[in-house]
Formats: sequence, C-alpha cells, structure tokens
Amino acid sequence: MRKTPYGKLKNEIIQQAVFWIALFVFGIFRNSGEPEQPDFSEIFYYDVCHWIFQIIGANWIYSVLIQKFFEVKKYFLCIVYFIGSIYILGVLNRLFIVYLAEPLFADYPQESVSDIFTDVRYLLFHYLLPIISGSFIFVSMKFMLRYRDEKQNALQLQKEKSELELKALKAQLNPHFLFNTLNNIYSLSVTGSGAVSQSISQLSDILDYLLYHGQKERVSIAEELKIVKDYIALEMLRYDERLTIEMVERIEYSGLIPPLLYLSFVENAFKHGAEKTSGTVIIGISVETHEKEAVFIVDNPLLENDQNTSTGIGLENIRRQLDLYYPNQYSLEIKQADHRFSIELKTPLT
Repeated sequence: MRKTPYGKLKNEIIQQAVFWIALFVFGIFRNSGEPEQPDFSEIFYYDVCHWIFQIIGANWIYSVLIQKFFEVKKYFLCIVYFIGSIYILGVLNRLFIVYLAEPLFADYPQESVSDIFTDVRYLLFHYLLPIISGSFIFVSMKFMLRYRDEKQNALQLQKEKSELELKALKAQLNPHFLFNTLNNIYSLSVTGSGAVSQSISQLSDILDYLLYHGQKERVSIAEELKIVKDYIALEMLRYDERLTIEMVERIEYSGLIPPLLYLSFVENAFKHGAEKTSGTVIIGISVETHEKEAVFIVDNPLLENDQNTSTGIGLENIRRQLDLYYPNQYSLEIKQADHRFSIELKTPLT
C-alpha cells in the first residue's frame, strides 16, 4: 500500500523525533560523564542549543545540498554551499548561545560579534564539528531508510507487475484453449457423431474449472489432474481407437500448482502429437510427487518437420508463467528423440 502525503509527513516526523531525541539523550549522558564539567543544568541548556542547530543543519544538508545539488551531480556548488552554510550555522549557533541562551542561565562575559565571526578555530571545534557529526549520522540514517523503502517499493512494483502479467497470460490462454475445444466439438458435429452431447458435458466441466479455478493463484494437483482427465476424455471422443493414453499417477504428497499448468502441456501434446500424426497416437503422461517437488512428464509423437514450438501463446506463454510463479525454482527440460517430443517439469511442492 502506497503512503499518502499526510502519511509520509507523519512518518517523517516520527522518524526524526525518535532519532533526534535519542541523539540528544546520548549527548547528555556523554557530556555529563566528562570531568571538570559545569553542573547538569548548564550541560542541558548548552546541549539543547547545539541540538537545535544540529537539526537545522542536518535537514539542510540532506534536503537541499544532497538532494538538490549532490544527487544531480552539481558537486562544486554542493561543496561551496556546504562550507558556507556550515560556517553560517556555526556562527548563528554561537550568537544564539551568547546573546539569547547564556543570559538566562549563566553570567558569562559576552564576546563581540566580530570576535565570534573571526574565531574560526573555536567555531570549528565547538560548533561546526558537532553540527557536521550530527548531520553525518542523520544523513546515514536517511540513506539507510531510503534504501529500505526503495527496495520495498521495487518488490511491491514487481509483485504488481507479475500479477498483471499473469492475468494477461491467463486471458490469452483461456480463449486459446476454448477455441481448440470448440473446434473439436465442431468436428464431431460435422461427422454426425452421437458423442456431441457427451463432449458438451465434458466441455461444461472444463468451463467450470476455467471460471472458478482458473482465476485462483494455486490449485491442488488433484484438481488439475481431474480437469486434465476431462480434457483427455473429450479428445478421446474425437480420435476414437487410434488414440492411446498412457497415464501414470504417483501422488504420495499433496501440493499446489498454478491452475491450467499441466493442462496446457497436455493440450500442446495433443496439438502436435495427435492432430499432425496419422495412425495410432500414443501420448504419455506421468505425475509424481515427492517430499520437496512435483514431477510432471508428457510426451507425444513428433513429425520430422514439426519443431513442436508455438509463438506467442503455447510453450512460451507457459514458460513465462513459470518464471513468475517459480523464479529460479523450477526445472523445465524439453527433449526430442526417436520421433518423440517430451517435456519434464519439476516444481517445488508447496
């Protein structure tokens, strides 16, 4: 969820409040432990005065010098403004203490304005270095928080991109699958087959799966195999005796997979193995689940001039979905040998 401008401002105020209060408390304890220090009240007042200008200086350096000059590669101007602004802040800090703060809690002789401006050595060690050190810690914290936020935003954007791409891929696959299935039913009706009503019933089950399960992020392997069997039954009506399915199931562990994953491979096997082959067609399907992975294998006949590839949708579509679902976690092995085309997919068992 992206933060609103009000949410960002509130978060910024909380972060700065926690940081500066912690830094102030640390400074109080550090100074109070040093020998030959004035009483605690004076330490407190002086630290408050320095603390105010540390806050001003740190925010100036990060919000203006770094973001407006350093990050746009205006390095020379950044250095010049840094030296000038730190010196001015040190002088203002000293003037604030001498003329406004010290009269309230101490009776020390006041330096002249010209002495304050010209005593660079005293300003450097007592005013400039505290501002610079506090600013350095603050800027380091801001960069770490910004890196964290940018990483989280990048992950969120990648997740949203992946979800949108998956929806687009499924939107491509479903019409593609339905088109092929309707073609099968049309072929049956043209030949006057009495199996049309049965094929419509099978298609009804497949549509139910597409509508109510295909939109899920994950489905069980058992659910996917059921719709695979419905699809095979529909294809068996079309090819009759010349089609042989050799199916092996060894489901020892239950698991979840993306919907339509196995079905897409089976459909591809029929498209290239049955439609383009005359005579007896043997399609092999094997599903095994082990403790940590699921193994799915499908093989089909391959004509010599058929490379068994498809453009746009098909195998490339499936591979893209796998990259989104299982980044660097799956194995997809494609083989062509002895006029057979086989696909072996291994996915983590979730």
